[in-house]
Amino acid sequence: MVGHVDPQRSLYTCDNQYLKFVGEDTFYGFLARPGSELFRDDDFVSLYTQNNGRMSVPPSILAKALLLQSHDRVSDEEAADRARFDIRWKVALGIGVDDAPFVKSTLQAFHGRLVLHQAEQAIFQRSIDAAKGSGLLKSRKLKVALDTTPIFGRGAVKDTYNLLADGIRQLVRALALLSGQAPEAWAREHDLSRYYGTSIKGEAEIDWDNAAARQVFLDGIVVDAERLLKEAERVRAGYPADSAESVRIDDAASLLKQLLVQDVERTTEGRAVLKDGVAPDRIPSVTDPQMRHGRKSASRKFTGHKGAIAVDAESGVITAADVLPGNVPDNTDALALVEETKRNTGCEVAKVIGDCAYGDGATRRAFKEQGCELVVKVPRGGKPGYYAKGDFKIDLEHGTVTCPAGQVTSKWKRVQTEVRGERVAVKRFEFGAERCRACPHYRQCVSGKRGQGRSITLHPEEELMQQARAYQETAAFREDTKLRQAAEHRLARLVQLGIRQARYFGRAKTKWQLLLAAAVANLVLVAAWELATGTLPDLGAFSFGLLLQLTFFLLFVPSFIGETKQRQHLVFPASTRVRTSQNPGFRPDS
Repeated sequence: MVGHVDPQRSLYTCDNQYLKFVGEDTFYGFLARPGSELFRDDDFVSLYTQNNGRMSVPPSILAKALLLQSHDRVSDEEAADRARFDIRWKVALGIGVDDAPFVKSTLQAFHGRLVLHQAEQAIFQRSIDAAKGSGLLKSRKLKVALDTTPIFGRGAVKDTYNLLADGIRQLVRALALLSGQAPEAWAREHDLSRYYGTSIKGEAEIDWDNAAARQVFLDGIVVDAERLLKEAERVRAGYPADSAESVRIDDAASLLKQLLVQDVERTTEGRAVLKDGVAPDRIPSVTDPQMRHGRKSASRKFTGHKGAIAVDAESGVITAADVLPGNVPDNTDALALVEETKRNTGCEVAKVIGDCAYGDGATRRAFKEQGCELVVKVPRGGKPGYYAKGDFKIDLEHGTVTCPAGQVTSKWKRVQTEVRGERVAVKRFEFGAERCRACPHYRQCVSGKRGQGRSITLHPEEELMQQARAYQETAAFREDTKLRQAAEHRLARLVQLGIRQARYFGRAKTKWQLLLAAAVANLVLVAAWELATGTLPDLGAFSFGLLLQLTFFLLFVPSFIGETKQRQHLVFPASTRVRTSQNPGFRPDS
């Protein structure tokens, strides 16, 4: 059952005694401010049973502890220790100096409840509500900046040999569980013991410079994997298709099949060889199969996920966040982030600002259909030192293209081009080869085979691209692009809070880590805003309750102490008091 914080606050809790000492201008002081309660225990009632079980640790305390854990970048065990020993945490949690509110497993269980009930969004949402309540995030049409950053995955990245060995162990574990055996024992019975060493590749006694030896070693692993898959298929046939046992076998078998397909192929002679290059959706880790190889730029590669955020450009408040596969383009689900911003803030989004990764035609069309303005620079393109497509004047209404030298062509033909993996038909305007060769700018314009003329291929969304090129020549565009810095600054803050490295396996839990860090980043902004503008929350009923306790203390406690002292004098004669006071464990006047 859900526990609740005692509404009758005590004068002796750390937030009442040590708030000034810790500092009201700190994050700990912000969480402890009277009247600024972020969480109520009743907000988490749906996570607990209502009619049985023992009382839980108040979830409002655990929710604050998760924020503090993200802010200080500590483990679950360290978080429990800090709640027990660190005066800053005790102030923020509003507990007594001798209190130990939870242990590591309690915090882990609460985290698990949030993920299981898909309630992790609630803590992030409270940070947005706090920003609105303080006046930092105003109710208006928002200008939102979008950006992404790499998140390195937690799973172990291995080469093909060890990756296949991990996949074999996963399937062995699933089959051994059904037979009631330990995985190592099941593997011995099926001649797979060599996969339970420290490393299948490291323990292989072969000459790695010998191609033939490498081939024999790879063939052996692939044969073992295929033999194991056949055994899994035989075992699976003994269970109903929708049973938990079948699902467990299918999951492990599917992973092993994917590892084989992505890295290994059979030659015409039937030998297993490593594929050249990297498969588009390659799984690099068995411990976290959702990790992917990705790149942030041509030179920056990583393995893991991508964190995507939407930021209110005026206030800097993060309004939405998501974790994408590491190998997808940055603009994936960009419109979904904007829609989530609308839901989280209750405000309309008037304008969205992004970098060139968000400027493809399909994304521009999707935003236009939703009535949302997308401000993204159109890349100039072309080779350095040559005239680019942007240097040509394209008249879509009259169907003409004018080159920088003033030559005009209306001659075009329909060609096929690829857009996001799909073939679409577009127009290609062509200038005559003779006119181009006679032009003094020929060498700056035509980079193909000598003697050819220049051609201009229209984009499937050429009209939108033309509008964007025209807008980016204006002063308004330059002002809009400055707003994109808000997203870059917020990403830098999230990296400081530890999101560069995933703490958990899988994208769902990594998203939880991102949302928690985003909530902390938002609340730090709210705290600074309230201090700068003098909009600290009113003490209200909370301070009135404390005032009553203080009045009681001042009026009645001194007289009570005086009566106690008098009774001590009556009970203990003077000689007795002297002799007793020699005992260091007894203090009659305390």
